[in-house]
Amino acid sequence: MAKRLTKKNFERLIAQVREYITLQGNTIFNYKNVAQGLGVTTPVIIGDIAVILEALAFDGDIVEVTPGRYKSVQRNNVTTGTFVRRSNGKNSVVTDDDGEQIMVAERNSMHAFNGDKVKISIAARTPGQETEAEVIEIIEKKEQTFIGKLKVDKHFGYLLTDSKYLATDVFIPKNKLKGGVTGDKAIVRITEWPDDSKNPKGEVVDILGKAGENNAEIHAILAEFGLPYHYPENVDKAALKIGAGITPEEVAKRIDMRDVTTFTIDPKDAKDFDDALSLRTLPNGNYEVGVHIADVTHYVKPDSILDREAEKRATSVYLVDRVVPMLPEHLSNGICSLRPDEEKLTFSCIFEMTPCGKVVDSKIGRTVTKSNRRFTYEEAQNIIETGEGDYKEEVLTLDRLAKILRERRFENGSVDFDRTEVRFDIDENGHPTGVYFKESKDANKLIEEFMLLANRTVAQFVGDVKGEKRKKAKAFVYRVHDQPDSIKLEDLSRLSRTFGYKMRWQGSAKVINNSLNRLLKDVKGKGEENLLSTLALKCMAKAKYTTENIGHYGLGFEYYTHFTSPIRRYPDMMVHRLIERYLSGGRSVNQNKLEDQCKHSSDMEQLAANAERASIKYKQVEYLNDHLGEVFDGVISGVTEWGLYVELTENKCEGLVPIRDLTDDYYDFDEKNYCLKGRRKNNRYQLGDKVKVKVARANLERKQLDFALVDERHHLKNEDEMGDKITVAEALHKGKKSNSRGKGGRIKNKKQKQKRK
Repeated sequence: MAKRLTKKNFERLIAQVREYITLQGNTIFNYKNVAQGLGVTTPVIIGDIAVILEALAFDGDIVEVTPGRYKSVQRNNVTTGTFVRRSNGKNSVVTDDDGEQIMVAERNSMHAFNGDKVKISIAARTPGQETEAEVIEIIEKKEQTFIGKLKVDKHFGYLLTDSKYLATDVFIPKNKLKGGVTGDKAIVRITEWPDDSKNPKGEVVDILGKAGENNAEIHAILAEFGLPYHYPENVDKAALKIGAGITPEEVAKRIDMRDVTTFTIDPKDAKDFDDALSLRTLPNGNYEVGVHIADVTHYVKPDSILDREAEKRATSVYLVDRVVPMLPEHLSNGICSLRPDEEKLTFSCIFEMTPCGKVVDSKIGRTVTKSNRRFTYEEAQNIIETGEGDYKEEVLTLDRLAKILRERRFENGSVDFDRTEVRFDIDENGHPTGVYFKESKDANKLIEEFMLLANRTVAQFVGDVKGEKRKKAKAFVYRVHDQPDSIKLEDLSRLSRTFGYKMRWQGSAKVINNSLNRLLKDVKGKGEENLLSTLALKCMAKAKYTTENIGHYGLGFEYYTHFTSPIRRYPDMMVHRLIERYLSGGRSVNQNKLEDQCKHSSDMEQLAANAERASIKYKQVEYLNDHLGEVFDGVISGVTEWGLYVELTENKCEGLVPIRDLTDDYYDFDEKNYCLKGRRKNNRYQLGDKVKVKVARANLERKQLDFALVDERHHLKNEDEMGDKITVAEALHKGKKSNSRGKGGRIKNKKQKQKRK
């Protein structure tokens, strides 16, 4: 066993740590980084370094940015940043110079709103206390809109909002209500917030409908994320002016593939078909596989009113009961859509493949095609499973080739995350009546593999300049995916060992990803599957669009882009235009402008994903509101300091078991082991644990579900000492009324109090 350091050597170690910190500038580091930088490998001394960093942070010599991650203190008393407002009063400013988050009390906020650019004065740091700042100037105000319910009195109105960015109601003068009445769902713009007023003032921008109505609530979700919920009239008119006719002159410029067997495979409810596959056998016995993509940019010209609207939206938004398209339906569902038995203009990747699935040649170019058949995924899957149906030879051949491509992709380091998607059966009023799961089967994977191949080929065409005269690749749009968080990977590896699995967290991307795939395969169907697969997903970075190619880690591709969905993604339109330009020998475009477009598209993609999740959450709450008091099996899907998130096995709906309702003990949050631990009884609730819960509350306005833990007999876990059977509502009400609840939810009875004395 390694000995502890002597006092003299420990002081020397502190000095070395301090010296290391001074050289880091604004770089964020943890104890492992410090140990590596000092060449320390002894576990005991590494532990000492962790303790030293905690002590330095407590004394204010360094700043703890996030738990276990630090940076040196290098700041002026006055700096600028972005204000972050929270309805719980925990306001802060994220500084421009180093991204540090500094607390701002409400009295020192100057009524700044979330997103405002502000100048702050930073107070001297007291050891052991959080750094605080005061807003001294609002440099740039961000337009603020809030969504909520109107309450209208005789002379004025209020907006009642559950926004996480605002704790107060918004006062609205009578002449700014835009005809709104009590109970309306409305969007309100903030006009001012007087210094001497508790409430900001605003004006109604739009009335969405009656609160609780499906359309009003869905539009409210879109508005919440700043996403459009209708098309401007002038954009629709511009789309309608575009004709669908294809001239002989245009056909002459393209590769004519109208006589090649071509078909689409899409979801049964799809209206826009932006990709098709073709197949024919060549004289040498090889296959010609065509990946044909709707030629949207032929119709949507740069800087036109349609293009500007598409760029602003950047993506179609897929909500539970509708699609908000990036392009008007006249284009997305009509002219550009690769509908059967219609001649269409396309942009294609055409591959020559051997029967063994090896790509021996490829070309990219504009084509004209004609789809022979529209398949749903279910129809294509039936052909794959039975070997019978329309164009069975083509479907079966493409399926066989896709499986070869897929196997090869995983061998080369692609990560196999196969997540189940939740879908709802919706009635004519938009109310959810049932839940089903969308599974990825062979038909889905067939399309996926050929789209991946096309995207990779297009990116490689521009980005790979090895062996060419030009040393630098032309500016291009890449879809990149950064390396995962090494600390999270190590934690996953450590945790997986406790279940008897081995996972490599160091080495090349291929080594790590192959090890990760083995882990995901080994845990399939096991009790720990949810825990380990969830943590594996959390290790991964978010994919984004950029001009700086770093490869796609998750796919294991050196070059990757998005080329195959221009009807619903603006980056794909950008790629189409760039490919056209570079195929004709054009010069590189302005990279800075392209990067700005990439960033905007990435931001809008994230907003669309958030809106989709919010719509799913709303429908989950709406669905379970019809099942209050019912008992479900579930799995703990998240563990936080405020409670347990539980995902129901039957329908994948997720709700919270608040920690305040765990009244049988005082629970601490163990972040390292993803669990809540009871101090007295040593009860443990860990990520991935199976539990039984009752649906206790369903708040539609806040899109929140609360569950209550029950035992195997369907009794509440937290029944009183007499063993009386009480309802979920009674238990939760009882917990609310009690003023003797300690932090973490423990009830302090007389015996406990006497014991402490």
